[in-house]
Amino acid sequence: VHLVESGGGLVQPGGSLRLSCAASGRIRSINTMGWYRQAPGKERELVAKIISGGSPNYADSVKGRFTISRDNVKNTVYLQMKSLKPEDTAVYYCNADLWTSGSSSYSDYWGQGTQVTVSS
Repeated sequence: VHLVESGGGLVQPGGSLRLSCAASGRIRSINTMGWYRQAPGKERELVAKIISGGSPNYADSVKGRFTISRDNVKNTVYLQMKSLKPEDTAVYYCNADLWTSGSSSYSDYWGQGTQVTVSS
């Protein structure tokens, strides 16, 4: 199973970016998909997550600015980020709780991370 992120980069304060994460492999089912981030010297933190068929959850720091969505046919999760601030600068990681062929339960998988830098 692979989670491949894309869409990171350098953006000015107030700008927008859209991250994508596609899960591939022998996937039977995906429960939760989400995004975490880790800034230098800080712990990894939840940004947003969405359970299959459920409502999204957001960190207070991104509510009203970020929107998470998923395409269950494509096994892809998106993070639309608007009104970006310098404090949003971090490596953003995709996370998925999924069930693969040959497994008896769901397991956690992570992407390799994509850098988001908000700077003028």
